[in-house]
Amino acid sequence: MTALSTRRFLQLAGITAAGLLLAACGKKEETPPPPAPVASAPAPAPVKVYTVGTDAAYAPFESQNEQGEIVGFDIEVMKAIAAKAGFEVKFVNTPWEGIFNALGQGDRDMVISAVTITEERKQTMDFSDPYFDAAQLIAVKEDSKITKFADLKKLKVGVQTGTTGDEAVTKLLGKNSTNIKRFESTPLALKELEVGGVDAVVADNGVVVHYVANNPGGKFKTVSDAEFVPEQYGIALKKGNAELLALVNKGLADIKADGTYERIYTQFFGAPPAAAAPAAAMAPASAASK
Repeated sequence: MTALSTRRFLQLAGITAAGLLLAACGKKEETPPPPAPVASAPAPAPVKVYTVGTDAAYAPFESQNEQGEIVGFDIEVMKAIAAKAGFEVKFVNTPWEGIFNALGQGDRDMVISAVTITEERKQTMDFSDPYFDAAQLIAVKEDSKITKFADLKKLKVGVQTGTTGDEAVTKLLGKNSTNIKRFESTPLALKELEVGGVDAVVADNGVVVHYVANNPGGKFKTVSDAEFVPEQYGIALKKGNAELLALVNKGLADIKADGTYERIYTQFFGAPPAAAAPAAAMAPASAASK
């Protein structure tokens, strides 16, 4: 190759190399695409809180402890049902006289307060499946000669206003009888029995048995009578709230199936519940309640 050709070759090679270098320098480095955003899990729906009315003067079903907390058998049953059904409950102490009005007006979502299921009540509210079998029981002093309900006919009898005990005694003694002494709560009636102001008290068996056992100084005894109609307690809900009723019944069935109900019952009454009374054994339509 001649010197001229060699020089020309080197010139062309240099130009080509420079061009390649410039092209390489001018090419922008590609930025990798940002990672796709990770889809966040949806926030859990807030747990529904239902307001439950209860007349906290009916131990061992519902009462207030020294700290003012509402406690009792009904309270523990309702809490257990709520836990199984996936909702929460807030208890509000509600006087018995206005408890069903509060439910009907929507101020309470439910009522659990040793409420007897009756056909009359079922016209204005819905009830859960029964959760407690009850009956009326007579409390008298240890030296009393009373052996049956009919023996009360000419005696002074204490009852809680507006309860099935009140209804039964009213039928026996008469609507206008001055021998019927009505009290705001069953414990007040039993206090009156202790001081001799009445000859007997008629009330739900669970409350009477609990009071007698916890007040040995009162020197009481109890008298049962086959004349008393068996009763069943249910949780009351506003008429037509089918969704909540289904949740409550499922929760109740679950705590009965897994032994929770039996544990709570034994805690408060000292023994497991007997076989459930037949569903037909329900208080008559005229029963006034508790």
